[in-house]
Amino acid sequence: MIRAERAADGEYRTVTIDRPEARNALTPDALDALEAAVVEADEPVVLLRGAGSAFCAGADLDVVESLADPAAFAEHGQRVADAIESADAVVIAGVDGAARGGGVELALACDIRVATPAATFAETGVSFGLFGAWGGTARLPRIVGEGVALDIACSARVVDAEEAREMGLVSRVVPDPTTVAREVADNDPGALSAVKRLVRAGARGAETAADERAAFARLHDERFGE
Repeated sequence: MIRAERAADGEYRTVTIDRPEARNALTPDALDALEAAVVEADEPVVLLRGAGSAFCAGADLDVVESLADPAAFAEHGQRVADAIESADAVVIAGVDGAARGGGVELALACDIRVATPAATFAETGVSFGLFGAWGGTARLPRIVGEGVALDIACSARVVDAEEAREMGLVSRVVPDPTTVAREVADNDPGALSAVKRLVRAGARGAETAADERAAFARLHDERFGE
């Protein structure tokens, strides 16, 4: 269900959710495999994709309906999203087709989100009495602002690729997300890792000035030192 492959034309890993017959809906085992595929990547860049016509429909509804411990399942998804967010690699969500519920939350956990013109996004949980509980209620307002986040989360409406770009949910609309993965992977791995860590920390209000100076000095020594 989860395929991890090193790209032949670049220093990045493609991780594909490969369950197109179920719109790439995720089971607990698939969540674990996804976490491992991203966290264990040796490449400095990971491109997360979905097979077929959808990015990810979120949690498998058959699993959700039969949960004995819903809080544990939510914690499971939160852990995987946190692992994606804190992975050493720069993780790019290449959304092509539908991202729904937990699929949106996985994209939110990625460092960079790009969409093809066919991409759509929706937090549909409220339409059947639930909501996304894999960290999306915290990440979505950080990324698009509180008002827009509440609009998306409370309406269950579908957002197309261009509106997603306008609101900052994705940074670009591109024909092929692999072009972005190659563009990012064409840079120095050490610098990518440092920039990711510092930007992530700064976005959460951490004081990063000293860490920024130290990281810059270290990279300078590695690049220009004797």
